[in-house]
Amino acid sequence: MYDLHLATVGIIIVNILVTLRGFNDQAFFERYKFNIAAIQGGQRERAITSGFLHVDIAHLFFNMFTLFFFANVVIVWFGALKFLIIYAVSLLAGSLLALFFHKNEPYYSAVGASGAVTGVLYAAILLQPDMQLGIMFIPIPLPAYVLGIAYLLYSIYGMKSRLGNIGHTAHFGGAIGGYAMTLIFMPSLLVTETLMVFLLAIPIIILFVLEKMGKI
Repeated sequence: MYDLHLATVGIIIVNILVTLRGFNDQAFFERYKFNIAAIQGGQRERAITSGFLHVDIAHLFFNMFTLFFFANVVIVWFGALKFLIIYAVSLLAGSLLALFFHKNEPYYSAVGASGAVTGVLYAAILLQPDMQLGIMFIPIPLPAYVLGIAYLLYSIYGMKSRLGNIGHTAHFGGAIGGYAMTLIFMPSLLVTETLMVFLLAIPIIILFVLEKMGKI
């Protein structure tokens, strides 16, 4: 699980290089970050480029550290090419969901690989739901699917309450991307892991029900 594949190394290097360029060039950072008004004005590439920028070293480290732990689960199951597709689709899905929910907020901005990384994480959980994961302040490991569901429910709460300076919407969109692409690449999971497919879909269903009701 902890082998570092060349595809993962490549993603980490690109994130580091683009982030460092953003640290040293404010104009570059402002030009390629996610921004609603700019994207609506035609700069659609920001939906992708923003996923390689980070606000600080801690932000970059946390995303790359999470990717390091879960990327190989997806690569072992699907191979490097499908892993890269899941990463890219999750990144884009995070940006599209943010664009959907914040379309009337022209000054809304965000950066970070969190959407793409969350998509990889959710894909890994769907592929290996029996994984045991530890989390800070909780002394015993918990099933991966429990933490995955809890994290998305927390993201819904964060979206409703605008909790912290965190792109909860992009995280959620990334998870949807990872979930959808995993089922596209391995539809047999609908039969072999029917319960898990349903359980991991619950937060997604809740989000869109709340949106339909105007509660978020």
